[in-house]
Amino acid sequence: MDLYKIIFPFLFVLIGSQAAAYDHLDPTGNITIKWDVMAWTPDGYVAVVTMTNYQKYREIKKPGWELGWTWARKEVIWSMVGSQATDQGDCSKFRGNIPHSCMKQPVIVDLMYGVPYNQQVANCCKNGVLSSWGRKPSKAVAAFQVTVGIAGTTNKTVRLPMNFTLLAPGSRYTCCPPKIVKPTVFVTSDGRRKTQAFMTWNVTCKYM
Repeated sequence: MDLYKIIFPFLFVLIGSQAAAYDHLDPTGNITIKWDVMAWTPDGYVAVVTMTNYQKYREIKKPGWELGWTWARKEVIWSMVGSQATDQGDCSKFRGNIPHSCMKQPVIVDLMYGVPYNQQVANCCKNGVLSSWGRKPSKAVAAFQVTVGIAGTTNKTVRLPMNFTLLAPGSRYTCCPPKIVKPTVFVTSDGRRKTQAFMTWNVTCKYM
């Protein structure tokens, strides 16, 4: 009887924790992060990172999302448009131009409404708010631009970031490893020309 009293509460907590990792509102929904390499630089590349909330009902509200990852090597963030890293880190080895962030594990947050136009990209700067796809698909997308240095400068030398994390007020997401996919194709507004990213990878994050 004493053993039963010890084991039963443990089983209850275990079952409850597993149930909490299952999203009853939308068991197949996810937030997909798409990383499009758009240009090469002398020591790295420029990428547009897009987050799309494919969940039917679950939104991200203020103070907004936090996206993180671990660099594969010694990459740095030279600059960002539409978002910012929360910590610059130790950039003391650099002379002249100082990176936006030298953190091995940077954490990125959205910019606020009303930032100057030259700090914006399409779908940025919403205070980190991300609507659900089932309610407002047009507002279920967030994006920013990042210039990465001390990185590969070809499709064969770029190393994908690892250990992606996505946090939101009152919730946490589990992210799968990045996967290289077919490069994104972009169509001009008049529909007469197509361009494509040099390289694209996706990360899928699910509510837990």
